Amino acid sequence: MGSKKTGEFKLLNFNEMARNITIASRLREVLLTGRWIANTNFKEQIQSVNWQQATQKVDSLNTIAALTFHINYYLAGLLNAFENGRLEISDKYSFDLPPINSEFEWNKLVADFLSNSEKFANKVEEMDDTIFDQPFIDEKYGTFLRNIEGVIEHSYYHLGQISLIRKMITQNKS
Repeated sequence: MGSKKTGEFKLLNFNEMARNITIASRLREVLLTGRWIANTNFKEQIQSVNWQQATQKVDSLNTIAALTFHINYYLAGLLNAFENGRLEISDKYSFDLPPINSEFEWNKLVADFLSNSEKFANKVEEMDDTIFDQPFIDEKYGTFLRNIEGVIEHSYYHLGQISLIRKMITQNKS
């Protein structure tokens, strides 16, 4: 099937879009600007809380700050791996959030997260289509595509948690 021309717009079929553009768009959807899947995104959720809310513990759940740190840890680690060809992160450190004791420290984490999110999406957008099917660092980690899609899925999982925790925190103040 080819593309259809409708007025001034050319509609592309999914198969006609380059994977790098499609995947980068999906990353931006969950991390930065989207509302289509979850009616929200990470940026919207984390910018809507202050540092006290971000660090507030609700029962045994992770804090919003810890979840933000967690996803940012993987974004930064994978960006580094894209650059140097070595995976130097470990799951056991992915929740090692340093204490946040001020709005400044929370805003720094948010800024780092947003910067790494944009860098990650940009890096994926720049990738040649052939790289997605190649092994990521080591064959035991699967392909580049599997790892990047894992970031998307993992981010949606924690975005849902953040959304619920935020609702619990804000409803308790009412």
